[in-house]
Amino acid sequence: MASVEKMKNQPSGIRYAEVTKVLNHYGYILVRKRGSHRHFRNDAGDLVVIKEDNPLKISYIEDILSRLNEF
Repeated sequence: MASVEKMKNQPSGIRYAEVTKVLNHYGYILVRKRGSHRHFRNDAGDLVVIKEDNPLKISYIEDILSRLNEF
């Protein structure tokens, strides 16, 4: 998936919409919206919380990549 490669190569310019597409592709679904934070959960129960912000902070990108075993 091209967005995962972009997340690895250029983590500082990733937008919220790109991350949600990647998370949905890997089985994460949006389970909660509270304020500016979004909670995504997969079938195994793994929870990812990200702030709906553009661009996302690098710490969010690194966390997502490590959960996807892509880092």
